[in-house]
Amino acid sequence: MESPAALLTAGGRAPTLAAGLLWLAAGLSAGYWVLLAWGQSPVTPVSGVAPVQVTADAAAVARTLGALPANTASNAAPAAPPRYNLLGVVAVGAQDGAALIAVDGQPPRPYRVGAPLDGGLVLQAVTRRTVRLGPALGAPTTVELTLPELAERS
Repeated sequence: MESPAALLTAGGRAPTLAAGLLWLAAGLSAGYWVLLAWGQSPVTPVSGVAPVQVTADAAAVARTLGALPANTASNAAPAAPPRYNLLGVVAVGAQDGAALIAVDGQPPRPYRVGAPLDGGLVLQAVTRRTVRLGPALGAPTTVELTLPELAERS
């Protein structure tokens, strides 16, 4: 006959663990089904009446979102957002440099003088705070972008 200590050796633990896991699974399953049966309520019939159609007041929604009343709003069309957004420049001399430009809300990319941008324009010149764009390097400028003024530090 084997001693109880011999049953707890590495070879004797596997059946004990398997039995324990099976009993744990059985207990959890039984608890689940008991809680499921205990928590059910009797079935209640649902009424067959159609719900009332809800309509939104467009003017109230517009006021909530910050729109101006119709009598004070201007009839002018809002300005289109700029297609090109200048975020930074590096001017080297009078004819060389680079600019960090975002096109159509995309992440900004660096462009050197002479590089084509989306939309058929070419970076013509870079100065300290402005960038000029045109259809070709020697063509007249069609778009001029300026960096915003820096806020004064207190």
